[in-house]
Amino acid sequence: MSIELEVTNRQQGLDIYDSIEQRRIQVETAQRVAPEAASPDDFHFPVDTVCTFETNELRFDQVYSVTLHDDSGRSEGKLDVGETVRLEDRTQFIGFSGPMKLYFRIESAGTVSIGLTSIRLSFDQETRVRLGIRSLHDQPANTITTPPNLESMTEAISAFPSALKTLSPERTWPTLRGHPPLVELGDSLEIPDTIELPDNEITITIPDTYQGLFQAAPLAFYLGAQIRIGTDPSIEAGRFEYPLGTEGKAFEDDVATVLKHVFFLDCITRGEGIFQYDLYERTMLADQLPFDLAEMYAASLPERLERYLELPFDELEQYMPRWPLTAHLPSNPESVELLPFIVNELGVIREVRGTTTETIPSPETTPTQVVRSASRSETTRTFSPESDRALVKPNVTDESIEHAWFGDGIPKNASKATIDAYRNQLSFTARSESIEILLVCNDARMLDEHDLLDNVYGNRESLPFEVHSEFGVDSSRLASLLTDGGYDFFHYIGHATEDGIRCPDTDLDVRSLDSVDVSVFFLNACRSYDQGLALTKRGAFGGVTTYSDVINEHAVEIGGTMARLLNRGFPLRAALEVARKNSVLGDEYLIVGDGSIDIAQTDGGAPLIVELDRDCEHGLDFSVQTYSTKEFKLGSATASNLPTVSDRHLTPGYTPYSNVDRQSLEEYLMWNELPILVEDELHWNEGIGPFTLE
Repeated sequence: MSIELEVTNRQQGLDIYDSIEQRRIQVETAQRVAPEAASPDDFHFPVDTVCTFETNELRFDQVYSVTLHDDSGRSEGKLDVGETVRLEDRTQFIGFSGPMKLYFRIESAGTVSIGLTSIRLSFDQETRVRLGIRSLHDQPANTITTPPNLESMTEAISAFPSALKTLSPERTWPTLRGHPPLVELGDSLEIPDTIELPDNEITITIPDTYQGLFQAAPLAFYLGAQIRIGTDPSIEAGRFEYPLGTEGKAFEDDVATVLKHVFFLDCITRGEGIFQYDLYERTMLADQLPFDLAEMYAASLPERLERYLELPFDELEQYMPRWPLTAHLPSNPESVELLPFIVNELGVIREVRGTTTETIPSPETTPTQVVRSASRSETTRTFSPESDRALVKPNVTDESIEHAWFGDGIPKNASKATIDAYRNQLSFTARSESIEILLVCNDARMLDEHDLLDNVYGNRESLPFEVHSEFGVDSSRLASLLTDGGYDFFHYIGHATEDGIRCPDTDLDVRSLDSVDVSVFFLNACRSYDQGLALTKRGAFGGVTTYSDVINEHAVEIGGTMARLLNRGFPLRAALEVARKNSVLGDEYLIVGDGSIDIAQTDGGAPLIVELDRDCEHGLDFSVQTYSTKEFKLGSATASNLPTVSDRHLTPGYTPYSNVDRQSLEEYLMWNELPILVEDELHWNEGIGPFTLE
């Protein structure tokens, strides 16, 4: 069990720690408590650990999403910042969505108050509280073996919907979509008896190709559909049939459109179910929809699918969340083993298509600029277009936050994804309670970046960080740090080549190591791609690298931006997107491994950026952009917590601009440490204190 409970020494209350995900929540109480293990039978929600204790007050120093439920588990309302609600003298549940799911079973009258930076639950008298905790750690429960023939693989992928916890619109909530079973290639088809498919009458007919099967897998999973091979690709749901790949549209385009279309409308419809609350997208569309949402919620899945697809996609697209992932996947049998990880994010799957270039130029420099290359003898590098060293730009790079390239070559404007990075996470075991960060600087001319990072990583009082700095590390020492250090994050500053990381004595080629004990990394050096790729193949989950030379002053800028964002809980894919948009240099950096990885939890909900526009007569225009994480995946709902703005929306996504007064905005920014875009210029309000809007 990954959930650990400990009575706090600093103040009265509990420390709740998820040792697998390295997530924690602190709950303060009015008196010392002695939690006792209890049964989960009294909870209507899936929980991993239950304890009980007595108190008359609970306090949190972060703002989480709070939902009230009746004694049957049905949602009675969602609370906003600045809101105070009276609890009746009856059995009810109070749910918290944060780094873990918490459910408090309360049987006493009291009050819930949501402040700008804290939450307080007070009861009229000391009462016994039952606390249920669920880790958001998402592991596949089964493994399917399949031979490499298309028929067997189709049957294997048709078993993916066994991970769905419901076929209702609530499966748009990430915690109600489990991880699909793993798939391994073998000699015969073996599907474990423990796999149970949902009772559903939806079938997807695909072309007789690996490509068609792979592209249909995310949609089939979400719809709980069976897949079959045929000559006329389509979706069949009872009496309803919807053709795919007709009228000049590619099969992959139609499948992606239907997935986004149905998922989005389910997000709108789910507000009629267990969790009822206002959602920006629902507010904007409710009066325009040609059906009653309550009727849609009560309808069968085939009925909902038919009514949904009557609506033109173009009329809905502007309100849809940003898609987190598009995977460019080769059409070969080996790719089937990647599908569970991509489908787990509802990633769009496309064929590997792109434009290849034979040369990678080095940047133009002035005489005073330092380039993070171990050698300046080359101005360009030339490769065969067919080699795995060629630079490839995928044909589609603007559909999702991350485009993961699984084909040959070094992708431009995309990440280089590997199955090793996903598999490494499956065998991950609990680390120490602190987040261990290693900073290595191997060039004295680059100390500015180290000094900047040393003041950024671990500057959050609510999370325990341990930052270790080393300088001029030789190859033997660096090898030891990587293989035995047990670091959660490795940030390297210096030089690199395709053949190694530069050390004072010689280059360390990561490919010479049998394994590494590093989770996430940032190799801020020239041409560090190959070494980063080697890290993921030897145990790491993912990281950021470069495919060309980079100028030092630009590398310092992007290194500082990445550090601040990662420190605030942004995953790699989100941090790199923001850094690219707000740096002179950016396109030369790319992710290798899993782009959804992060190194720290956020303060409350999904990570967000505040966007401000001063070009208005009264106050300022305020908007937020949110990103998904492993705990706040596609379909989560997020709000800014600015009391004067109602902006709860689907994550990842944008909110429209709202006019706010300067005083309330400056108070909000005083208590929330966030990246801020002021007329497209990135600012930081690090530390409690005034943030002046000049």
